[in-house]
Amino acid sequence: MKNAIEIRNLNKTYKASKRSAAKVALNDVSLDIPKGSIFALLGPNGAGKSTIINIMAGLVKKSSGSVIINGFDIDVNERNAKSSIGVVPQELNYDPYFTPLESLELQAGLYGVPKSERRSKEILEMVGLGDKTHAYVRSLSGGMKRRLLMAKAMVHNPQILVLDEPTAGVDIELRRQLWDNVKMLNSRGVTIVLTTHYLEEAEELCDRIAIINNGEIVACDDKDVLIGSIDSKEIIFRLDRDIEAVPATMSQFNCEVKSARDLSVRYSTSEQQVGAIIEAVQNAGYGIVDITTEQGDLEDVFLQITA
Repeated sequence: MKNAIEIRNLNKTYKASKRSAAKVALNDVSLDIPKGSIFALLGPNGAGKSTIINIMAGLVKKSSGSVIINGFDIDVNERNAKSSIGVVPQELNYDPYFTPLESLELQAGLYGVPKSERRSKEILEMVGLGDKTHAYVRSLSGGMKRRLLMAKAMVHNPQILVLDEPTAGVDIELRRQLWDNVKMLNSRGVTIVLTTHYLEEAEELCDRIAIINNGEIVACDDKDVLIGSIDSKEIIFRLDRDIEAVPATMSQFNCEVKSARDLSVRYSTSEQQVGAIIEAVQNAGYGIVDITTEQGDLEDVFLQITA
């Protein structure tokens, strides 16, 4: 079995109520998430990311379609499907009067993990909360509470871990620690599914990326393929003297004066050549001191697809 999760023709429509009209949250979504990968599911707010996660977790009932988790159909083998997946929710939810150890022990009990097989202290050490084992959860910082949510999702040793905006509101240092935890778990064979609004996070961590917009999958491919599909680059010229405005001889290019001596040109690699741009700068009477180029990144892909 090469896929950890297989979603086919998944639809979800929320029925109309007195306060709102019917809403199509998912429209014929199909996805394959390879086993052992770090997979990013990206999209604007309200695109349908959390709906997919909640259907997989059994919190939302789908309208139609199929979802197979670790080989188990959620309609046929719901218990086995749920035991194969751990979900770290976007919202911070915790019992302030429990300690982290008590929280994990309770979660393990809910999943039916025998006491002899529980690894609560080991998991707390893994996520950097070993010294907070007996502290009240209410005393933990926001970043620590997020790590506790990750620990709770791991108590039943799931083969798939779903992270819904795991670093929202977390500072840079803690974000890096969470990334390291994700990489470590993945190196142990855990399939990671990640939703995030931090596109550099997805670009650094993920092997494969899907983009959802208005309830439909609009792109799904390997990260390098998606980034390579952007047909634009930026070249920045450091000039030998100050420049106040774009020269008239360069009006055919997409130019912008970045600073007193920096001129930026955005161009299509399939339509324009760098040599012609350099020649135009020199014909405008400027000497070129230095040249810097910038490749398209995942943010460019995201903006181009969801615009």
